[in-house]
Amino acid sequence: MMAIFFFMVFIKILNGNNKYHFFKLKKKALGFIYLCDNIIVMRNFFNFLKSKTLIIQLGIALVVVVLLVFGVLQWLKSTTNHGEFVEVPDFSRMAVSQMKHEIDKVGLRSQVLDSANYNPNFPRFSIIEQNPPAGNKVKKNRKIYFTVNPSGYKKVSVPQVIQKTKRNATSMLRAVGLDVLKVSYVDNIGEDMVLKIKYKGKEIKAGEKLPKTSKVELVCGNGNH
Repeated sequence: MMAIFFFMVFIKILNGNNKYHFFKLKKKALGFIYLCDNIIVMRNFFNFLKSKTLIIQLGIALVVVVLLVFGVLQWLKSTTNHGEFVEVPDFSRMAVSQMKHEIDKVGLRSQVLDSANYNPNFPRFSIIEQNPPAGNKVKKNRKIYFTVNPSGYKKVSVPQVIQKTKRNATSMLRAVGLDVLKVSYVDNIGEDMVLKIKYKGKEIKAGEKLPKTSKVELVCGNGNH
């Protein structure tokens, strides 16, 4: 750089007052200096790429990345129970208390849902349905949903069938889940007209509650005066 400076001074002396040539040479000299600086920077950069310092830093960065990935995988494995599956047992027909005891053994959780429909093929308050079904593979601590059989059929309201024909009354009763056990007749001008409705020998009124599937008796007129 000093050589370039003295070169510029020498040119100035030679040219005297010729300022135009001096500034032209000065511009070229500055361009040459800029080029030299870039060459030095590039040489230092390539020297750094070949240095042990870069290799050490890259090695440290690689180790950090590997450790970070390994740590994340271990965390995911511990929080999601990766690869730990259990087979869902068959809890069908079990009482709720027995189901809770058995489900704890296999590391699962339960949530009991009430059923609105009584199933006579299952014991009262027993498991009639489960989700996921038995035999499925699930992760530990998975929640299993259970539907429990109620204590009996739900009650329904007796419809207004008085003064209806026997046929219409039977259809109305079956529509709400009741049925006709028998039909008895009394002297009345209204043939097949419902006069009374009985349940277990006792007269009942419209709006009273009976268990679904209950069977009632219709008292109808026989058409006689």
